[in-house]
Amino acid sequence: MKFYDILFIIVSLILIILSLLQGGKSEGASGAITGGGLNVFVKTKERGSEKIISWFTFGFAVLFLFLALLIMVLNSGVESSSTSSTSGEAAKLLINLVK
Repeated sequence: MKFYDILFIIVSLILIILSLLQGGKSEGASGAITGGGLNVFVKTKERGSEKIISWFTFGFAVLFLFLALLIMVLNSGVESSSTSSTSGEAAKLLINLVK
């Protein structure tokens, strides 16, 4: 496990915690079914700590996406070099089995 894997896990846990700290902006599914949640798409202003948590959530979501793409690129480079050597060994083994 490399340092960026550990960083990715930490960022994902922080993102989960920040998402759980978000306040509800509607009455939920029961309000939508009974008609009580008709103001679901109404613009509500966030103030104080709600706004700070919202911005932190957005920032960590962007960081999460960036780290996911970075890890994908770094791991694809490692796999292609190890796969080529592994496939070369597999080809030699197959040739030896055919002989």
